[in-house]
Amino acid sequence: MAGGDKPREECGVFGIYGPGLDVARLTFYGLFALQHRGQESAGMAVADGRTVHLHKGMGLAPEVFGGGVLDMLRGHIAVGHVRYSTAGASHLMNAQPLVFRYAQGIIGLAHNGNLTNAGLLRRRLAAAGSIFQTTSDTEVIGNLMARHGGGAVEESVVQAVREVRGAYSLLILTEEKLIAVRDPFGFRPLCLGRLGDAYVVASESCALDAVEAEFVRDVAPGEMLVVDEHGLTSHLILPSPRRAHCIFEYIYLARPDSYMDGFHVHRMRRKMGHQLAREYRVPADLVIPVPDSGISAARGYAEAAGLPYEEGLMKNRYVGRTFIQPEQSTRDLGVRLKLNPIRDLLEGRRVILVDDSLVRGTTSGKIVAMLRESGVRSVHLCLGSPPVRYPCYYGIDTANREELVAAHKTVEEIRRMLGADGLYYLSLEGLRAVFGVQGDVFCTACFSGDYPSEVPAEGWHKLTFEMGGGKIWEPVPVGV
Repeated sequence: MAGGDKPREECGVFGIYGPGLDVARLTFYGLFALQHRGQESAGMAVADGRTVHLHKGMGLAPEVFGGGVLDMLRGHIAVGHVRYSTAGASHLMNAQPLVFRYAQGIIGLAHNGNLTNAGLLRRRLAAAGSIFQTTSDTEVIGNLMARHGGGAVEESVVQAVREVRGAYSLLILTEEKLIAVRDPFGFRPLCLGRLGDAYVVASESCALDAVEAEFVRDVAPGEMLVVDEHGLTSHLILPSPRRAHCIFEYIYLARPDSYMDGFHVHRMRRKMGHQLAREYRVPADLVIPVPDSGISAARGYAEAAGLPYEEGLMKNRYVGRTFIQPEQSTRDLGVRLKLNPIRDLLEGRRVILVDDSLVRGTTSGKIVAMLRESGVRSVHLCLGSPPVRYPCYYGIDTANREELVAAHKTVEEIRRMLGADGLYYLSLEGLRAVFGVQGDVFCTACFSGDYPSEVPAEGWHKLTFEMGGGKIWEPVPVGV
């Protein structure tokens, strides 16, 4: 369930090169399919060979692109972006795509991820005379491209990404080209599709399905794709020291119907439920999920444990994600409005409640309390991920480490805090075993603290202002 207990994805991107197609409308459909990745703002840039048209606004994609807006966005290339909301940092200036005019023409940038050295680069660029109009790390990429803008746009992209560190799935639009780049670790997902003679690039394959595009493949870590009038070309522009796909995409962030980096999300979540049941057999009468994010794992647990599966919590799908609300009191009310226990099904029963993960524990505690009020005999909470003990620096808005409940409480202390009869986390070894791959191809730093690439130095605090594609992390000494 989305809420105060969940890691939060920063954004989703969608791009298309399609002469003769209504690329604006197709991009809208793609963004709508990616709405789970960002609900604060939406935007789209469309190129017609001569100029770039831009429209963006605060709110959901249908709100931003209503009222005939799509009819005015004419062209054959488009990039779109949906962005996540956090309390107190909603600014239209940070909505994407960001569009710049530089020596070689116009570029539009849409970015999913987080640049871990953006603060250092920003100060260096500002000292050299660059002007920044947003607080977005994405704007750093635009300024770097302008600094290297003496030749073809592809060369500007290559020179820019050689200087940045961290996570980026990046879409770049010019008047005549669509460019896609994925960082050399492959932290955030990005895939390629084909729609007739058109090419589509998106954060998740569910967006390809929404526009009836055929999935071709995932964009490789360190790869740059260029689509223009001559077709599609691929360039491996950065060496990949290792693959580090974000494992939380499979646990929670991605849509269950998406297929990414060789794995189907729903199938993997179901296997996580199987593994949970192998690790923990709890006396119970039925298994229920926390909808919607716990459904696949709950079905898997019930299958492996030989227990009945029921949807014991009725979800009101017309209520927005609880974490969008800035105040905890409002989020608490949102949980009550969003979920309602089915008393006749639950009363007197021993229940296994399955969810994907737990960050702060606030929402999970509310759900356990609601089940108690419905008369359950016992409630055991099983989680399809290990304890989240470390913050993410690669584009997921997890809480500060001080707010990560597993960072400073034992499992038994968390169980008591939640009021559950039992609390069971999937082991990290079990999670890795679910995927059955040789070697470590995932980033599991939020569980282990083992970061695949450079992160802000230990002992530094992050600035509190919001970034466009993530957060800019500045080296501000503790106490300052």
